[in-house]
Amino acid sequence: MNIQPAATVLVVEDEAFLLFSIADELREAGYHVLEASNADQAIELLETRGDIAILFTDIDMPGSMDGLRLSAAVRDRWPPVKIIITSGKQQPARDAMPSGGVFLPKPYAPAAVAATIQGLLH
Repeated sequence: MNIQPAATVLVVEDEAFLLFSIADELREAGYHVLEASNADQAIELLETRGDIAILFTDIDMPGSMDGLRLSAAVRDRWPPVKIIITSGKQQPARDAMPSGGVFLPKPYAPAAVAATIQGLLH
């Protein structure tokens, strides 16, 4: 029997309830989940962890960069990391998205997030 190790997902969301909620749902779906409330925390985790397979980030966040700038930085520095971007306020233009990035509008169903992650990993 071939058991795949659980992928590590980095969730970046400044709204604490949403961060807790989707992180909890993804853990229940079998993923290892790291949490960050802004891009600076996310970059720190990416610099210290080599196991992050997926970045799931909100666009609208406080701090030095928003989710689109974070995803561009991740695409440049960590090309293997798959990227999912979400927002309830805007849908980014296709040329603003990182190559291979996927957009999920808010509100999203946790099952849709898990299915998107599964699709990106295979």
